[in-house]
Amino acid sequence: MKINTLSEYLKKTYGCKVYKLSLQSGCTCPNRDGTIGRGGCTFCSEGGSGDFASFFLTKDADGNAITIEENIDMQIESAKEKVASKLKGQDHKYIAYFQSFTNTYGDPKILERIYRQALSHPEIVALSIGTRPDCLPDEILSMLESLRDEYGKDIWIELGLQTVNEESARHFRRGYKLPVFEDAYGRLKERDFVVIVHVILGLPGESEEDMLSSVKYLAGLTPSLDGIKLQLLHVLKGTDLAKEFEETSFHIFTLEEYCDIVVKCLKLLPPEIVVHRITGDGPKRLLIAPLWSANKKVVLNTINKAIKDA
Repeated sequence: MKINTLSEYLKKTYGCKVYKLSLQSGCTCPNRDGTIGRGGCTFCSEGGSGDFASFFLTKDADGNAITIEENIDMQIESAKEKVASKLKGQDHKYIAYFQSFTNTYGDPKILERIYRQALSHPEIVALSIGTRPDCLPDEILSMLESLRDEYGKDIWIELGLQTVNEESARHFRRGYKLPVFEDAYGRLKERDFVVIVHVILGLPGESEEDMLSSVKYLAGLTPSLDGIKLQLLHVLKGTDLAKEFEETSFHIFTLEEYCDIVVKCLKLLPPEIVVHRITGDGPKRLLIAPLWSANKKVVLNTINKAIKDA
């Protein structure tokens, strides 16, 4: 089975190897600050989905105040150092990936300064902004559209849908219903943004049919979805999901089961949809289950073989 992988898409689009730099905007989340709820989604750790990202700093190592622009520059340089060992002298570019929490949930003027500074770096070819569909007011979209046009660089919007099953969404405290996603998706595509949607496989209580239904829904969107991330459910220390796992011992995929569901999901996707992720790896210091997911090399090799053999 042939899929449209992210690495192939990036090489074709930008003409070289492209690496993501995990950055932080300093935003929180309406599902944490009390606007919608507190504690976030049940699976979300204290660091949000960006546990590997740099911290958003307001002071330097000597305690001196720094500007937003200096902060972003520092984060970019720090993130570049982390991927430097992978470069091996090859031509390369970067994507500024604002990953953790809700990166359109803040003062539009401050966010504009943050994103403008990232876009101003010549080695950065695109922004990838993780957010919620209920945090995309037209003012934010207009600002991002203006920046995209000014710098001539792509802006990707990553939406954490996770499932189309409303009962599952209520259970893990997503905080919005499917029509909210549909409205945001429509407004994003009207402005020609690249949209990538996250799906979690293995949510408590979801059947195989539930998971495939989420992927079928995304595969059938009009206009067509640009990219998808398939994420293995991780149970992490300190989360409400960890408490639920301890109390109920809900089913966790084996590696073989996960490979099987991934292949079934990928078969549902139109060839133009870029597959950005087929698993994900939780921080080892926080990982409770599934423990097999900690061996990233084995996991990816096993999944890729299953895809090749499908």
